[in-house]
Amino acid sequence: MTRNNTWNIHAVAAFVSLSGIFFGLDTGAIGPITVMPQFLDTFGKFRNHAIQGALVATILFSASATSFFAGALSDKISRRRTIMIGALTAAIGSAIEASSVKLWMLVLGRLVAGVTIGIASGYFISYGTVKLSNSFSWRTPFIVQSVVAFTLAAGMELLPYSPRWLLLVGRNDEAFEVMEQFDRNGVEREKAELLARQEADTTDATLRETFRDSTTRWKTILAIFLMGMQQLSGIDAVLYFAPLIFQQAGLDSRNASFLASGITGIVLVVVTIPAQLYLMDRWGRRPSIIWGGLSMGLCMLVIGSLYASGGSKTTAGKWTIISLIYLFTIAFSITWAVVLKLFIIEVQPNRTRAIASTLSHSSNWIVNTLVALTTPLFLAKSPSGPYFLFAACLLLTSLVCILYVPETLGRSLNEVDQVWNERQEKTSNLLARMQEKTKWPNSEVMTARAEEIGLERIESTATAH
Repeated sequence: MTRNNTWNIHAVAAFVSLSGIFFGLDTGAIGPITVMPQFLDTFGKFRNHAIQGALVATILFSASATSFFAGALSDKISRRRTIMIGALTAAIGSAIEASSVKLWMLVLGRLVAGVTIGIASGYFISYGTVKLSNSFSWRTPFIVQSVVAFTLAAGMELLPYSPRWLLLVGRNDEAFEVMEQFDRNGVEREKAELLARQEADTTDATLRETFRDSTTRWKTILAIFLMGMQQLSGIDAVLYFAPLIFQQAGLDSRNASFLASGITGIVLVVVTIPAQLYLMDRWGRRPSIIWGGLSMGLCMLVIGSLYASGGSKTTAGKWTIISLIYLFTIAFSITWAVVLKLFIIEVQPNRTRAIASTLSHSSNWIVNTLVALTTPLFLAKSPSGPYFLFAACLLLTSLVCILYVPETLGRSLNEVDQVWNERQEKTSNLLARMQEKTKWPNSEVMTARAEEIGLERIESTATAH
């Protein structure tokens, strides 16, 4: 690569986003695939809902495991090579899925694809291919995923290394060269910022160091909690099992449930764009997290109540449930989908940012796996139960955020520490006042009061006689 080369940062970002498209294709396709007649003709009908959940979740098993060391691997061999390896592995896994003739081959392919990790595209590819009369109806979505992953793996060789990684490994001249290829005008300012950060934070904290200090410990715990609760909002239950959810809500036709599932994906994509470009920086992190959680919790609570009361059996009840699923998806897309991930990074000091991010995203993957495993079984046992569970998790998270989450938008690292301490102090004072109001008198006070009441009774009796 020479200095004459120039790079468009938006084009590079768009190409690397194929990794997100790959995962979105799988998320959007796997639910519809598992209910296609052609798929069931190949592998047989599932004996129970647990098998369906396990098949969906297999890609998440390996994703959860590899997420623990993905950050360390990218620091070791570079971001570019890590993406290449992941994309190539995903392509092989998807190819195995597409060529499967036995269920164990499909499971193996999903496990391999999960080493890495277009929702709307995934839904509508399935919606289109379900009309094919042969097994290509369910194989085609996997073929498309494999092509996308192979394209990403091949193209990464043409892209430059990350300047931050080059600085991390001491290749400063190459880092500055890459920065100049992206932006010649602002390169001096970027150089100064990166060098200052490199001097301030020469090494990342270890796991023990992260949890030794009380401030970084609670920031990390909050990040782990929030990313786990992001999945317990129920978003991936809706995305993975949309056809099943819409059929249960009253869309009995397979084509209708597939179409409704695809519209969910479109809504997710369309409303996320303005959220990322405009809304999340206008609303702030704290209000977005709190109000997003409360609005999603209300949607889930009403859906659960309609199923529990029998209201879901009426025409109005069915359409109310379908509408609330879309409202829930919109609320998630413009709030928790992006803002939670930004907050957990912004609130962390530089030295603990990498390990806190790794732990919190691992929490997200693990909870995602549990949701995928249990949702079909839970819905079969209790149509209302999953919605009440998700509502409780959303409302609990909103309460925790009201108490402990500060506003981090536009704050420097020092300012973030300041607003964090202010928020914790306010919450401590509030909880202390609440405890004071509800505290029972101690034993000495109670004894003295009992003696006082006894004397009053004696005096009252003596006066009466």
